[in-house]
Amino acid sequence: MFLARKLVGGLLDVVTNVDQFIPSEPPPPRPSLQYAEQHESDEERQFRKVFQQLAGDDMEVSPAELMNILNKIVGKRGDLKTDGFSIESCRSMVAVMDSDSTGKLGFHEFKYLWNSIKKWQGVYKQYDADRSGTIGASELPGAFQAAGFPLNDQLYQMIIRRYSDESGNMDFDNYIGCLVRLDAMCRAFQTLDKDRNGTIKVDIKEWLQLTMYS
Repeated sequence: MFLARKLVGGLLDVVTNVDQFIPSEPPPPRPSLQYAEQHESDEERQFRKVFQQLAGDDMEVSPAELMNILNKIVGKRGDLKTDGFSIESCRSMVAVMDSDSTGKLGFHEFKYLWNSIKKWQGVYKQYDADRSGTIGASELPGAFQAAGFPLNDQLYQMIIRRYSDESGNMDFDNYIGCLVRLDAMCRAFQTLDKDRNGTIKVDIKEWLQLTMYS
């Protein structure tokens, strides 16, 4: 239990050295339990023990379970302003990482999401210059670029209207929710851009599959 508290508490510890973020490949297919146990590092074995405690008997994390996990952790952090992760935000996160379309996160999928949030939390803390717990409109371009998304002014304005409050400030859960969506869209585009020329062509079925489950 001590190990669980230590690792869960570390989910949102400040990450001081944040690498340039590049949308990663989707989580790999789940290996068999026997294969996983034979090839896991000590760190992965410890993480799996924590995951077993968090996920319960079915060894999968649903959107509702993810919401409870994140809100319990973030609620203990006085330096991060948040209204709490909503069920809709957590459904989006699950959809992004759900490589086998079960509607839940297995061990490897959850580990990918966990690591992404840790990395993005480090960027968030870095760009909260006034230590208000939020990122202001003037701080957002740097915060998104540091996370690997150098966007133009038009996209910044759209993001502010969608994810920030009336003063242009973005709290932690909205910042994470926005990055989850950006990551999903970038990875989906990369998958469809097979000749790597920066353009894609999709039909209505592909478009709906791309946009409705993310």
